[in-house]
Amino acid sequence: MCGRYVSPDEAAIERAFDLPQAGRGIRAHYNVAPSERAPVIRLRDGAAQLDALRFGLVPFFAKGQPGRYSTFNARVESLESSASFRGPWRHAQRCLVPARGFYEWHVNPDGSKQPYYLQLTDQPIFAFAGLWDRSAADDGTVLESFTIITLPANALLERIHNAKPRMPAILARDALRTWLEGSAAAAHAVLAPYPDGSMRAYPVSLRVNSPWNDDPELIEPLPEAIP
Repeated sequence: MCGRYVSPDEAAIERAFDLPQAGRGIRAHYNVAPSERAPVIRLRDGAAQLDALRFGLVPFFAKGQPGRYSTFNARVESLESSASFRGPWRHAQRCLVPARGFYEWHVNPDGSKQPYYLQLTDQPIFAFAGLWDRSAADDGTVLESFTIITLPANALLERIHNAKPRMPAILARDALRTWLEGSAAAAHAVLAPYPDGSMRAYPVSLRVNSPWNDDPELIEPLPEAIP
């Protein structure tokens, strides 16, 4: 799963992904949570464009109303069959979700949960593979939203995210263009667990449990080691 992550500010995203300045005023977030607006990169008229969309996909048929079920993650195994995600997948509505890192929770022997912050050692700013959709309400209001694709965990995430060994689909730098512009088969082929040797993780404060907390101290490490 991936329900909380750290999103860079607009200037950092533009530098990392070689985008023109958009002037959208997107600031850094240290605890992006479902239902919040967050930056994504998608193709618009053949060019990569930075936009801010709702985190948690609202499918086109929902008339702009979020449903009862969680849609902030889309399982890679059901992209072609899920009612919520098969439309965006079929229509190549793929996007990049820029991030500096993300949080996952480890279940301790006593049942308590310890949040961990995960980063890449080879990409200071990277992209999750995402899908986006547009849903129009009866009054004509349009809601655009996105989801992050998940897949089976690598060895590191199996140790940390031990309750549900899943992880977000993190794209290699040379796979970004394929994900945005390639065929469905080519795009699906780049969805693979990121090498655990190119990731690091450490425990962080329980303050991250509340989405109301959003500051750089959330990613400061605690002294404990990885279990």
